Amino acid sequence: MRKEADNIAIYGYIRVSTKEQNEDRQLTALHELKIPEKNIFMDKQSGKDFERPQYKRLVRRMKKGDLLCIKSIDRLGRNYGEILEQWRVLTKEKSIDVMVLDMPLLDTRRGKDLMGTFLSDIVLQILSFVAENERVNIRQRQAEGIAAAKARGVRFGRPSRPLPENFHNAYQRWKAKKITGTAAAKECGMALSTFRYRAAVYENAKLL
Repeated sequence: MRKEADNIAIYGYIRVSTKEQNEDRQLTALHELKIPEKNIFMDKQSGKDFERPQYKRLVRRMKKGDLLCIKSIDRLGRNYGEILEQWRVLTKEKSIDVMVLDMPLLDTRRGKDLMGTFLSDIVLQILSFVAENERVNIRQRQAEGIAAAKARGVRFGRPSRPLPENFHNAYQRWKAKKITGTAAAKECGMALSTFRYRAAVYENAKLL
């Protein structure tokens, strides 16, 4: 709600990376600031860039002198360069104040002198770097976890369909060069590439 006294509106922005993640902690913090529900915008999306529908809508809505509140800098984003660019757009181009609740130094309403700006710029760069570094670490941990799971034999993706009853017979005749791979695949109701893949898995599993 835009205050009549000073014509300034307060907004809140929430971001969670997936639909399963809970936004209650961020929402509670914004409610404590008495921010109207209609001025709170939320995206359930990765912070790797700013191609987020609710964030874009929020930026279009805010006017010069308004205040944007976020719980922590990583809720704004996790891409170092883009966080700094968005901060510049908000504070310089749109003349919007930004307050990061978990880091009081990142409140552009304070210390608008040279020293205050200098300190907030340093803190912003450090936190932006930390946010992106954490994103990179998360991706690395995910990749390492998937690799370890595959090494243990865990399979990802949709489960394979059961082999048709005539697969063993077709496979044996194909291995003995009595029929072609195309003919064997046709008998099993498979594409040739699928038949060859399932044949390799079948052999490696020593099911013969």
